[in-house]
Amino acid sequence: MVLKEEIEMLIIRCCKCGASIGKKEDFKDGVRESHTYCDLCLKESVKEVNTLTSKKGNNKIMAKYLVTGGAGFIGSNLVERLLEKGNSVRVIDNLSTGKIENIMPFLNDIEFIYGDIRNQAEAMDAAAGVDYVLHQAAIPSVQRSIDNPLESEESNIKGTLNILMAAREAGVKRLVYAASSSYYGNSNQLPKREDMPPDTLSPYALTKYVGESYCRLFHALYGLETVAIRYFNVFGPKQDPSSPYSGVISKFITSMMNGKPIVIYGDGEHSRDFTYIENIIDLNLRACTAPGVAGQVFNGGCGKRIPLNELVSAICRAMDKNVMPIYADERAGDVKHSLADVTKAEKLLGYKPLIGLEEGLLRTIAWYLKSSQSPEVGLGGEAQQQGAHNS
Repeated sequence: MVLKEEIEMLIIRCCKCGASIGKKEDFKDGVRESHTYCDLCLKESVKEVNTLTSKKGNNKIMAKYLVTGGAGFIGSNLVERLLEKGNSVRVIDNLSTGKIENIMPFLNDIEFIYGDIRNQAEAMDAAAGVDYVLHQAAIPSVQRSIDNPLESEESNIKGTLNILMAAREAGVKRLVYAASSSYYGNSNQLPKREDMPPDTLSPYALTKYVGESYCRLFHALYGLETVAIRYFNVFGPKQDPSSPYSGVISKFITSMMNGKPIVIYGDGEHSRDFTYIENIIDLNLRACTAPGVAGQVFNGGCGKRIPLNELVSAICRAMDKNVMPIYADERAGDVKHSLADVTKAEKLLGYKPLIGLEEGLLRTIAWYLKSSQSPEVGLGGEAQQQGAHNS
């Protein structure tokens, strides 16, 4: 017989009203109970924050941005930078992969919409009155798209179409779209140039390419200024280390921190152009205002690649560890080699990678070490969910 006390231990409750919102086993990706709200309390809290924010006023505001998926890894870092520059920021996120903890430090300084871009009315409300849209919201995983292609189609294609229609209706100045280097597939040509044909190997890659194509069409047909950036394996602070769909750097770092084995799928000679988050932030902001680039696509990488075996060695050196990886079978849909040609971005956007791999690793490791020790930034369980983007 299961005792009442034992049942209670399995229940997740709202930290504000105490209402039951599910069983712990339902939260497969982990949860911080101290920051878990039921839908009603979350909406009320956001409404209170937005009311206070609207009363503040700010004569120094430069522009108003909408960041879709702004509670995720890349989105929340973009939000933070936009605020540092004095801009007004609105975020829409349904918190399915993003986490409220990512934006909690500046929640009083933004307008947060707890909503879903798959809902056209909510997308319209989110885009109303903004100057620029940074469209980051997506189901961000190759493997997850293989497991559930319909889910990826709903979010990555329908959601993107809703945001494009909303941006056109609102008369925004420009929409910048988070495309993916998975567009290139396993083409033997290196580096990858923007004019290469697509070679999509997964539903995720296909959905991101369709979104990119919709951006180009909306510019050609309706005059909506759009720019697409094909992200190359972005990493950095706030990336989710514990989801099965996370990027390898966050997984490798937190595994070493916790004495867990490092698992590499394949022989470890797959190579990637790992791109620190600061480079992607800079590229997005340049894409918002650069003249004469509407309707175009740019690579978002560093122009350097490293095999996964060498990546493990680099992380070991940075963390003063000696870890031998475990090798497992290759996964379906994985790209073998990735290397961005960033010449076009350098020429038309004035882009130069700001942070290289080694410096990026040091900054990322420092963040995870701090997060593991701080209850404010702390990692839930072995590692708090933060939202990831596997490009």
